[in-house]
Amino acid sequence: MLEADKVFAGSIPENYDRHMVPLIFEAYAAETAQRAATFSPLAILETAAGTGAVTRALAPKLSPGASYIVTDLNQPMLDYAASRQGPDSRVTWRQADALNLPFEDAAFDLVCCQFGAMFFPDRSAAYREAKRVLKPGGHFLFSVWDRIEENIFADDVTNALARIFPHDPPRFLARTPHGYHDKDLIRRDLEAAGFSEVTIDTRAEQSRASSPRVPAVAYCQGTLLRNEIEAREAGRLASATDYAEAAIADRHGSGEIAAKIQAHIIVASI
Repeated sequence: MLEADKVFAGSIPENYDRHMVPLIFEAYAAETAQRAATFSPLAILETAAGTGAVTRALAPKLSPGASYIVTDLNQPMLDYAASRQGPDSRVTWRQADALNLPFEDAAFDLVCCQFGAMFFPDRSAAYREAKRVLKPGGHFLFSVWDRIEENIFADDVTNALARIFPHDPPRFLARTPHGYHDKDLIRRDLEAAGFSEVTIDTRAEQSRASSPRVPAVAYCQGTLLRNEIEAREAGRLASATDYAEAAIADRHGSGEIAAKIQAHIIVASI
């Protein structure tokens, strides 16, 4: 992962939450929250929380006595997540690096992380930290995207931009969000970090949008793909977004559209 792949700032958090969350994250956030609740955790840590899609889904399912610490490395994303969450004395917001968590050993029943592990520059360190802060019998619940070819709109946008910038195609989506999909590698990484039991469930969902404009704006302006487009040619973001929209419309139609998305949901136990 490149250093630039970690910089969510400016208007990206708002665009990410407005466009990306309903397009691809909400269904998996509900799934993560449902699975998390089955463990009946009283002490919960969320890492790489982003704009809080899982937080909003999980908090209502927790017991009144639960403690839920929500963290992200990126302060603007965390600030936006906190602004979207209703008042809840059980929820604490804290900037933290998943590779170096500022918490004591054996402090949590559950560590959860939705679509954050792909961004960790040292996943082994992050997994060791998750294990360290878990109580005996605790669970690490997280998700990663499957390969980009299984996530149709992301693939459509990536291919469209490669036609605009053939000599230096923007590859952020394939490189980072969809770059950690090998289930055997995921299992090996977790076992090397000390987790004794690992289950991986591959789940397909449908990404739905009211028009091709929605995924075009979501991916081109609501992710770090925006930075790659602007780095290649200043002032090209709007026309690149338009081109991606046209490519999606050519394949899926100009009205309401839907396409496959796919992810791995992982539970690692100690």
